[in-house]
Amino acid sequence: MNKILNAAVLVMVIHILAACTSDSEVEDDVSGSLEQGNDIVVSYADDAVSLDPHGSNDAYSNRVRSNIYEGLVKQGDNLETEPLLATDWEQIDDLTWEFTLDENVTFHDGTDFNAETVKANLERVIDPAVASPRANIYEMIEAVNVLDEHKIEIVTEYPFTPLLNYLTHGAGGMISKDLIDRDYQNAIDEAGLDMTLEAYYEERAEDSSEYQEAAEALSESTGDLIEQEAIGTNYLQFSDREQGEYTTLSRFEDYREGPATVDTVTFKVIPEAGILLADLEAGESHMIGFSEESQLERLENNPDIYIENREQLFTEHVGFNTQKEPLNDKRVRQAIAYLFNKEEIIDGVYSGNGNVINGFMNEQIQGYNDDIYTYDYNVERAKELMAEAGYEDGFELSFVTNEMQQRVDLGVYLQEVLSEINIDLSVEQLEWGTFLSHADSGEHDMFVMGWPNPTADPDQSLWPLYHSSMHGTQGNRTFFENEGVDSLLEEARQESDDSRRTVLYEEAQEILNEEIPAIHFRDGMGYQGIQNSVEGIEFDAHVNPDFRNVTIN
Repeated sequence: MNKILNAAVLVMVIHILAACTSDSEVEDDVSGSLEQGNDIVVSYADDAVSLDPHGSNDAYSNRVRSNIYEGLVKQGDNLETEPLLATDWEQIDDLTWEFTLDENVTFHDGTDFNAETVKANLERVIDPAVASPRANIYEMIEAVNVLDEHKIEIVTEYPFTPLLNYLTHGAGGMISKDLIDRDYQNAIDEAGLDMTLEAYYEERAEDSSEYQEAAEALSESTGDLIEQEAIGTNYLQFSDREQGEYTTLSRFEDYREGPATVDTVTFKVIPEAGILLADLEAGESHMIGFSEESQLERLENNPDIYIENREQLFTEHVGFNTQKEPLNDKRVRQAIAYLFNKEEIIDGVYSGNGNVINGFMNEQIQGYNDDIYTYDYNVERAKELMAEAGYEDGFELSFVTNEMQQRVDLGVYLQEVLSEINIDLSVEQLEWGTFLSHADSGEHDMFVMGWPNPTADPDQSLWPLYHSSMHGTQGNRTFFENEGVDSLLEEARQESDDSRRTVLYEEAQEILNEEIPAIHFRDGMGYQGIQNSVEGIEFDAHVNPDFRNVTIN
């Protein structure tokens, strides 16, 4: 236990140093001193990886994209499904849904939203040519049929109980069909294919061998124009971007519900926690997102700033690459779990932000299993397991994280406690996009990241992370494979009886807890520090900000 306390002291020193950062260190990348008007500057620790709604599946991208794009339906305040671009819907049978579309929707480029647009988007996200990290969201869709200009039919390959929930996911954000067509044409030109766009679509509908070859050739360039133009239907439209520094959105004057009060929103990137806080305190940012309790205490004492804190529908976990020795032995993973004192980590590393998670999903999600066996801190049992696995003398491992200070601190913490069982742990800190690519490729040993559930359905908590078909960019970065888990998750997503679904997800978590491909250890609060002069910012259940009614006094 002394090792744990020593690690906690080291983490506290790191936090104190970060909190002492002076205002003179603030970088003035975008705005200089803020001027009056409704031009908002919002700062986060990491940049959006992609502006394509079918692109990277990460929170920083979602916070920007949720203001550009809209889907057919959305989540209400109580996570119920509400109309958005679809005004009504009906389930015809186990496989078939019909949606009636809003007839008064215009894209930022002036083109109309209609059934052909929905078809183009849903077919694009599952097109191998796009290689979307979010393809799994709609992989169950077998056909998208245009019934008339404003009515669409979605047919699934098998009964898929949470389809409506999944259509609230950011992957369902609608892109202008004109932009989709131009993006595909650009990819065809870049690949030098002797094929028209119409021919490509026809071959795709037939799923022909010619289509498979073309899709592979196009994958190098699909998405290029969408990243540059990012045309949706929401109240803000894309204006400017300097990757790694800022993204600026501006008001869409022709928004169907009337133009927003905000003029522009600039999302600025400030990786260092102390500088991020100082930027808000100095008046260079109107709002920042942060997660550390020590930062909260500092800002709460500032009379010019107020705090919005929201419980997030996510869990944070440390994952193991289950395909690499020695982590392919579950006894090694269990040994590490016995040294992973969740309470100590939340209190010492995360400054008390979060509640202990014993299952593999957020406790607000249906099927959360709090009754499974807990790996309470036990050095002796950890040593026994290491000896049983033949690793009594230990080995070297790497732990990779993004630049979030708490996660770096967690790596330092684990270096100390894992030395108890002769594991020599190195900590590698990477920029967010680089970190995702590294984890996707399977180059890592251990990693830490959060997993939000934007659908609020248990399928999205477990399927992407632990089904064997989801390795890499789709979400399964532990590269875990287990036939029992696969079977339970496959049955659960098709089961219409809620009580039966709950049992299936509880059983899946029992297996996961035995195999321990990852340690889910906390939920948490998302904190936003906001200048008192700013009014009207709202947040959804996933802490995505909405600026449409913002004013600066």
